[in-house]
Amino acid sequence: MKMMDNAWVPSRGSGLPWTTGEYELLRDQVRRFVEEEIKPCADRWEEDGFVPRPVLRRMGELGFFGIRYPAEYGGAEMDAVASTVFAEELGRSTYGGAADAMLVHSDMASMYVFHDGTKAQRARWMPGIVSGEVITAVAITEPDAGSDVKAIHMRATREGDSYVLNGTKLYITNGVHADLYCVAAKTDPSAGSNGITMFLVEKGTPGFSVARELDKHGWRSSDTAELVFDGCRIPAESVLGAEGQGFYSIMRNFQNERLVLAAMAIGTAEAAIDMTLAWVKARRAFGGALWDLQAIRQRLAMLSAKVEASRQFLYATAWRMAADQDCMREISMLKAICGELVNEVVYACVQYHGAMGVMRESPIERITRDARILSIAGGATEVMLEVVASMS
Repeated sequence: MKMMDNAWVPSRGSGLPWTTGEYELLRDQVRRFVEEEIKPCADRWEEDGFVPRPVLRRMGELGFFGIRYPAEYGGAEMDAVASTVFAEELGRSTYGGAADAMLVHSDMASMYVFHDGTKAQRARWMPGIVSGEVITAVAITEPDAGSDVKAIHMRATREGDSYVLNGTKLYITNGVHADLYCVAAKTDPSAGSNGITMFLVEKGTPGFSVARELDKHGWRSSDTAELVFDGCRIPAESVLGAEGQGFYSIMRNFQNERLVLAAMAIGTAEAAIDMTLAWVKARRAFGGALWDLQAIRQRLAMLSAKVEASRQFLYATAWRMAADQDCMREISMLKAICGELVNEVVYACVQYHGAMGVMRESPIERITRDARILSIAGGATEVMLEVVASMS
């Protein structure tokens, strides 16, 4: 933090040894997009329950969906640090649902196509994914299986040159409006983790349907669905990777998913603190500004310190991932810390907003609902801590 006008203000953006040059250019570009094209419209998206397709295509035009992908598909060939910058700035938008819909496409679902797809699959799908013409979703979670991936029940049965999918997926982000789904199913129920396979399923495939759109507590502008596969027949070349290797693909892609969710949490916490600083400096009570009360300004200072410490850990870990180092333990720590910290931050921010903090017209009320999901999505805190404990 730095001192200014007898009060501290948080440092943002530059100053990190891992984010110089092109990373900060990316940050500036995303920040402008957030200010000009997300914030003026996102209240409507919250009401409608999804991000409009023209907005996603615009993001493709600006290169946001190709940050990590090769130039042959229209990508920028950047790395995990760039994805972290992107996710942090989307988190700072204060619209968690929109950020989630965008990040699921850019850094979660589409990663399966790129990492595990055949040359033909990548050639067919990646240009549209990068341009925003093809929006993706990943379907792993089921009514009785979430973080415990090995517990999924959905079956994929080989029949000649096809697989037939039967089962249900639940809580699938982009589930209503996606064009392409990366779906986990058991091809050999007796083989444990070696019996899970990933498949590509296109919207409109017979036997595949959106059973219902789900109504959520937060992340209102990301469409979330229950999907049903009832005798859904797909060609054998729809397998992503090798049969029986889906579990390992999921575990690998979870690392990037958890990294960007941690970054989104940090961005959300930063925005909440900024918003609350402005409020407590303007709000009058007991003969002065709320900022004049030592307990309030010291607690906000401590929360800012925690966020900055976590942010440093976040970017150090992103740098390690970009260098192809094994950082599963650190990413699990990050997901746990950041998911819990953002909730600690927004709880205090609501408190200092008083009655306004629980009014629907107040952005901090929406941020609080959205933040709650960040300790659950992509691996609940307790699951992350078990991963850390198992590696200790």
